[in-house]
Amino acid sequence: MTNTALLLTDFQNDYFPSYEGAKWALSETEKAAAKGAQLLATFRSKKLPIVHVRHEFPTDEAPFFLPDSDGAQIHSSVAPLQGEPVIVKQQINSFRDTELDKVLKQQGVERLIIVGAMSHMCIDAVTRAATDLGYECHVAHDACTTLDMEFNGVKVPAAYVHAAFMAALSFGYGNVATVNELENLF
Repeated sequence: MTNTALLLTDFQNDYFPSYEGAKWALSETEKAAAKGAQLLATFRSKKLPIVHVRHEFPTDEAPFFLPDSDGAQIHSSVAPLQGEPVIVKQQINSFRDTELDKVLKQQGVERLIIVGAMSHMCIDAVTRAATDLGYECHVAHDACTTLDMEFNGVKVPAAYVHAAFMAALSFGYGNVATVNELENLF
């Protein structure tokens, strides 16, 4: 269905442990990106809409995704082809202060397949915002990733952070499934 778009969010060099000089390496980014690349190939083969999102902070004071840096560029494993829109954002929510909603509406998109990083930040925010804007949301949980966190002296492994946010999204914001399951939707 042409009303379904793939939204690849923040698969950027600074998040990849294998990228030399990565400023904010996440857990198993390569594995999640490989699953994202699987969906990307499927969308390209079916000529379905694809939108890439990348975060770039406005100043060099940021811990990662510095302006005009290689670390802020989309990783080569899921790099956009000519003609595929790239939305540059400076906020956690990919819709905030960007043309994302306009780009999606111009393509007649009603349903999103969402992949990327970080599960607990930008994936959570874009899914909730998209749902609020009326999009039907599907998150490919095996094509998303995050990192270990700590709160109030409690260390939380990345797998638990990821699971908690996927559980919350599936509770009220959309379908959370594997890449293979989502490929059956379109």
